[in-house]
Amino acid sequence: MKGLLLRLSALDADAAAAVRVIAHFQALLGGGLDAAVLVRSTAALAECPAGLEPADGRVVRCGPDGAPLPGRPSMVSASVRLTPSGRVWLERPGAPGPFDELVLEWMAIAAATLGGRAPRAQPPQVADPLLVERVLSAHEPVADRSQALRRLGLDPAGTLRAVAVTCPEGADALPGAVALCERAGLPGGARVAGWGAGAVVLVQGGDGAASPCEALRTVLCEGAGERVGEGAGSGTRGSAGSGSGAARWVGREPGSGGPYGRTVGRRRPGAVRAAGLRAGVGGAVSALEAGASWAQARTALRFTVPDPPYEAVADHDALGPVVLLADVPGRRLRERAEVRALAELAEQPGGRGVIAALAAFCRTGSLRQAAAGLHLHHSSVAARLTRAERALGRRLGDPQDRFAAQLALYAHRLATAPER
Repeated sequence: MKGLLLRLSALDADAAAAVRVIAHFQALLGGGLDAAVLVRSTAALAECPAGLEPADGRVVRCGPDGAPLPGRPSMVSASVRLTPSGRVWLERPGAPGPFDELVLEWMAIAAATLGGRAPRAQPPQVADPLLVERVLSAHEPVADRSQALRRLGLDPAGTLRAVAVTCPEGADALPGAVALCERAGLPGGARVAGWGAGAVVLVQGGDGAASPCEALRTVLCEGAGERVGEGAGSGTRGSAGSGSGAARWVGREPGSGGPYGRTVGRRRPGAVRAAGLRAGVGGAVSALEAGASWAQARTALRFTVPDPPYEAVADHDALGPVVLLADVPGRRLRERAEVRALAELAEQPGGRGVIAALAAFCRTGSLRQAAAGLHLHHSSVAARLTRAERALGRRLGDPQDRFAAQLALYAHRLATAPER
């Protein structure tokens, strides 16, 4: 962390401020912590009153000058609920601060340690990007990569996975990646570093063979209220319109402000609300070969789209032979009639909704499951699928045509994504 803070001058102001917020709370977690210390330090950091109401119902409030405040707040600008009960909040007058979300996320993590209760997982750590770059470089000697892994707190003899995270152009992926990893409960305290316009996550610990893909996907779907089904994306298919198949509902509260619930105070507890956040997961490799997993993660990332959120995470291993499509030059993919048809459809009014419906149906094989995941009536989805059939010249009720449509969707994503 010290090495990263020394390089803050090389980062833009927003990224530097986000790293300072994370470093502040990691320092608190490393020392003695009680409710008063947490609230007082948070208020000073946020430069506005802050408060904590733990499970026992007492209220702790402090102003930005460190002075205790009496009673309950008359106004809360943003809050996060705690598990199993309680909440933390900020009382900022006027417009919210640019890092209020991040401050509250980490205040909630720290609050989980009060009263001797450990957080549900070791929190992610912001890593020195130069060390991460050394770990991922195939040109660095093995001894240097091994030393960099140890300095990051990772075992050179263990297994490791890399995850590539990105946000829309102009957004900073680092805070979103940190929050995503924390909410997903990745084992061993994931190491997160900025990487160009995106972020890289190194995951080690737990079951080295287990992919974090489903955990990451569930977190992103939480903010959009999408179904995360056992059969969805697993290769199993229900009959169209059957609505069969077990699914776990991750709800969106009424009035949450659309995908990822932009209003902090009314969001579902624990939801990561980074609009457009996407992630690609690499395979499990020897830690000294982390660069191979990183290359796979970046390839998997090209198969993702931000909407619907279920499609915002892709696992290189789960894609199987489909990853070979990524080796086809974008120019050749764009020459395919189906890819051109999807590109034209995307530019038409309502076209992106048609493509989202097509993706949901190809994934589930069920009209009703696709409609439930998109929060639409099945008749609306059916109308969109009819439009997709006309554009592609395919009958989606036919398994072969549905498979061809799925390949066309992948090719369309690859044709519009950066090749490297």
